[in-house]
Amino acid sequence: MTLLLSCTPALKGQSNTAPPIKGMASTVGLYVYPRAQQSPTQQLSDEGQCYSNAKTQTGFDPNATAPAASHSSTSSGNKEGNGSTGKDAARGAVVAGAAGGDPAVGARRGALIGAARRKREEKEQSEKSEKQTNASKTQEEQSMDGFKRSMSACLDARGYSVK
Repeated sequence: MTLLLSCTPALKGQSNTAPPIKGMASTVGLYVYPRAQQSPTQQLSDEGQCYSNAKTQTGFDPNATAPAASHSSTSSGNKEGNGSTGKDAARGAVVAGAAGGDPAVGARRGALIGAARRKREEKEQSEKSEKQTNASKTQEEQSMDGFKRSMSACLDARGYSVK
């Protein structure tokens, strides 16, 4: 009997070293460990409160969905481009005819020049869109960093180790 009693405290000690709880902090990539023997229920409650506080302080909600970028301007540009090719060809034919040249050659040149112009405009639009996307990613990363700092500070003040 004495042998069983001496093993019981060791088993109790092992049950207190449970793995970390998956709460709100894990949704933003933070690892939280109780330093003051907080219960799992208390840890979940503290994480929820600190998450809410960080959201209020930073004005950023990591779980809010970001609006998807629309590509409607590209598709409308393609529709427009088909009609523009004819206009460009007609302009080229008129210019060539007025200058005493062959209208058919002028039409081909006009179409080629118009296509090159549209391609350049599409490329510029694409680069502009990419810059805006990169700027918004950078802003989102900064907001997430601020959110994590705020949540970490709150949890640290409540007696947790946050990594």
